[in-house]
Amino acid sequence: MKISVFGGSQPKAGSMAYGEAQELGALLARRGHIVLTGGYSGTMEAVSRGAAEAGGYVIGVTCEEIEQWRPIGANRWVKEERRKRTLMERLAELITQCDAALALPGGPGTLTEISLTWNLMIIGSLHRRPLILIGDGWQTVFNQAFTSMDGYTSAAQKELLQFAPDVRTAVGMLES
Repeated sequence: MKISVFGGSQPKAGSMAYGEAQELGALLARRGHIVLTGGYSGTMEAVSRGAAEAGGYVIGVTCEEIEQWRPIGANRWVKEERRKRTLMERLAELITQCDAALALPGGPGTLTEISLTWNLMIIGSLHRRPLILIGDGWQTVFNQAFTSMDGYTSAAQKELLQFAPDVRTAVGMLES
């Protein structure tokens, strides 16, 4: 399968978050999956590195708008760069070209990727696929939203989101 992995750009090599993302990339590659990331630093770099070092294929989806905002290029573990002009084109590529999506902890960009993937599945523009959010943080965020805005999200919509406490559990969920 082609697996998109979303996550923050802040984790640095040697940090726990970076190590977890690197492990995720390796686990996916060892199972023969192709990994798609945003192609840059942090979680994206760690997942790409883990997958590449495990012999996997890594696609990095980059874009001109991000590079105008923050001068950075694709990380060195990307084997195929799919360069887009806009952030919206980049998001569309990451979301529509995968068979499943996993989200590690992150900020506004990661939340956007999760929300857009989820909403496109809700309205039927995107075929249903696993959307697995990793870590207690996402579970807390969505539980709070569901509680605070009770009645706005149906049970069927909630069922499109899956939660995993760690990367090993998330990969296991992909296989079941």
